Amino acid sequence: MSSSLRPPRWGPIRSLLCLAPLLLGVPYLAYKINYALPKPLTDLEDPLTGLPQLAEARILAHAKHLSEDIGYRTVGTLEHAVADAWMVEQAEALRAQCERAVLVRPGRQLECEVWHQQGSGSHRFDMMGHRLYKTYGDLTNIVVRISDGTPEGKEHAVLVNAHLDSTLPSPGAADDALAVGVMLECMRVLVNSPIWEPKHAIIFLFNNAEESLQDASHLFSTQHPIRDTVRAVINLEAAGSTGQELLFQATSEQMIRAYSHAPRPYGTIVANEVFSSGVMLSDTDFRQFEQYLNVTGLDLAVVGNSYLYHMRKDLVENIQPGVAQHMGENVLGILRYLSSAESPLPALTEGYTRPTTVFFQYLGVFVIYSFYTAKILYTALLLTTLLVVNSTHINFAPALRRGTSIVSEQLNGALAVAAAVVGAFAGSNIIALAMVKVLGKGMSWFSSERACVLLYGPAALTGAIVSQLLVGRVRERSAFSSVLVLQSLLACVGQHLGVGSAGVFALSAFPILLAVILNEKLVWPDQDMSLWSYALALLTPLSLGAQMFYTTLDVFVPLTGRIGEDAPAEHIIASIVAGAGAYTLPLFVPFVQRFGRRTIARGALLFSVLTAVAMAVFAMRTPFDPMHQKRIFVIHMENVTTAEQHLHVAAADSAPGFDALAHSIAREFSVPDAVPMPMSMNAWNNDWDTMYPFSAFLTPYKFELPLKPEYMDAPEHDFTIVALNNSMDRVAGTRSLTLAVNHPGIIWTAITFNAHVLKWTLDNNPPDEYACHHIKEASFYGHDTWTVDLVVKIPEDDPDARIMVNFVGIHEKAMWPAKKAEKEQGGRAMKLFEEFDAWIQQEAGGNVDALLIGCVSGVTTV
Repeated sequence: MSSSLRPPRWGPIRSLLCLAPLLLGVPYLAYKINYALPKPLTDLEDPLTGLPQLAEARILAHAKHLSEDIGYRTVGTLEHAVADAWMVEQAEALRAQCERAVLVRPGRQLECEVWHQQGSGSHRFDMMGHRLYKTYGDLTNIVVRISDGTPEGKEHAVLVNAHLDSTLPSPGAADDALAVGVMLECMRVLVNSPIWEPKHAIIFLFNNAEESLQDASHLFSTQHPIRDTVRAVINLEAAGSTGQELLFQATSEQMIRAYSHAPRPYGTIVANEVFSSGVMLSDTDFRQFEQYLNVTGLDLAVVGNSYLYHMRKDLVENIQPGVAQHMGENVLGILRYLSSAESPLPALTEGYTRPTTVFFQYLGVFVIYSFYTAKILYTALLLTTLLVVNSTHINFAPALRRGTSIVSEQLNGALAVAAAVVGAFAGSNIIALAMVKVLGKGMSWFSSERACVLLYGPAALTGAIVSQLLVGRVRERSAFSSVLVLQSLLACVGQHLGVGSAGVFALSAFPILLAVILNEKLVWPDQDMSLWSYALALLTPLSLGAQMFYTTLDVFVPLTGRIGEDAPAEHIIASIVAGAGAYTLPLFVPFVQRFGRRTIARGALLFSVLTAVAMAVFAMRTPFDPMHQKRIFVIHMENVTTAEQHLHVAAADSAPGFDALAHSIAREFSVPDAVPMPMSMNAWNNDWDTMYPFSAFLTPYKFELPLKPEYMDAPEHDFTIVALNNSMDRVAGTRSLTLAVNHPGIIWTAITFNAHVLKWTLDNNPPDEYACHHIKEASFYGHDTWTVDLVVKIPEDDPDARIMVNFVGIHEKAMWPAKKAEKEQGGRAMKLFEEFDAWIQQEAGGNVDALLIGCVSGVTTV
């Protein structure tokens, strides 16, 4: 056949223009689907049916009352107690609705029970390699059980949980008042739906102490009388305020399938496996339920725009419209299923197994299949791939059999693809190093989740394309089929190793396989790949890759603002861009090899220039702005042992400029010519024990405060540590005592001491050695004393076995802006904070969010 009849081969620019609608359109479609939210509803009843419907307006009204009318609900404060009383009122109102619903429809099997649990306890809470013990006093839970009223109907229950309290610097509208409102709305809709009768019970737990390290969920899991009826848990959280609520932890196949009954499921096994791996330093109440109730469940959270997580601007006005509707409708759908006759709850009495289930939300469709099915599919995919690659191989130089054999061509193609991936990581990380070490402009992308793509995308492409100059010429067809072989191999091997996330490679390999097969019908026998083959093959990688890209950046970019100065934030983000880009554009290598070495060299130059331009632009950016703020942590410390006052200032990110800010604070608020003293954040830095173990992420400075006249009047308190019931057993070589901590007006107390503890009332497993022990307390408002019984080994060099105790706590009236309305009762710390807050807002242009707490500390020997 005459070569003149063949269509002309297009160059790189024309080819890219041809593919542009796909390259731009598919990620845009994925973006629209990824961030799609339902229309917020305001009516409590459906106008057409008259039946109750879940209304976002009602959810947000509850959230607003908690976060703004009541305010900062830190455990131990008066506001915390007010929120508890309000929640009891809501539970009792629900019970009254329930009783009316039964009267209106006689014979309806429906019963609502309310408990106001209050109790004390202790538990071990290890985190980030640190051993920590928690003790709590008189903390509360509000528990509502909805059932059909029969013993059989109460035998198996699903627990749905949210927490009423908020953390130290935040009013907690999204975290977690939003989820509280969702639960209240679900209860209202279920109770007032005339034909709904639960086959299995639903337990709504409004726990009142999560931010103090999951004390109230521990209280329920270890002491509540109905805890043994719980078969599964749905935990509702928020680390952000926009986008769809994400399933980031599912611990059984039964609950994954239950989640599929949500009207808008959003989650993948990738997020599930990343969270369970420990890469994400995050935790929820789910830990307590899993550990003490031995139940399976779902962990759901809003994660978009997590810049506001644990910040002052976690307000209802910053919750995106549709977020509450999405979370509420999903939770309601799951609860309807789990309370029905089809529920898997009774089967969970025999225990459950970790999920061996692959699940994906792909372009709005929720897909589930077992690991067993995955192994069969991926093995078949690999075998089919090898067969197709072999059957479509063309040897253009039969005389050079060795050089053009299918094995050698596939190896060359695989080498080129691997080199491109390595090059992408190398290119992006070299630029990351330059941004931090050379330009001093780390985290310049922080204020936008996807801005980092503009900086590290060109760098990754530069590294990838330069790598092709090093590996030499590779046939386009060989590189294309090598991508298919590698994707299929990764899917098959990964799944056989038990990694369910390997399914992402299978999902991208399937259309590439189809493209290779159809390509034989689209090109001349001695040609390589048609552009139509690229278009077909890129559909899944572009869509699924973009979807994972969006979610990953939503989580990790804001997270870099709170993982500490020593964390390699720049390299983490650069590597995410390179890795996600390599998955999203898997056919980059065959495409560039399509045009030859000269075009590759020009491409390398072009992307190098784009990288340089991107570096210049980002070097002029500041990481923070008023809606994407830098977190700083400020403690006014009054040492009752030495009568000294110090100001402690810390940051939790690696962005440049904090040292300069600390010096500015010292000039403004410290004694003349003061220089901030960098402090080592280790187990013996007790000044930050109220925030331990999160304090491990902080970079702290310390400087002396001038004793201004207005700072002289300290709040009244009586913070003391004494030893009671003291006795020595010289024969056994032990000392027994009760360590009593008295702290009226002080909350979140923490003590640290060194001793060889043989026995104590915290648990049955103290370290069998002389060690440093951390104990933190959180109690209900007005609960001012806690104790721990100890039996310690008498050291040879101290026959009295004296114990030096470092103690610290937060003055309940000295937290800004939480206690702004009653600042006069906060003494000198609040006077300082009012001045400091106004100054830092002006100094930083609103780009800083400061946690301001007044603490009392000291050292005593007992």
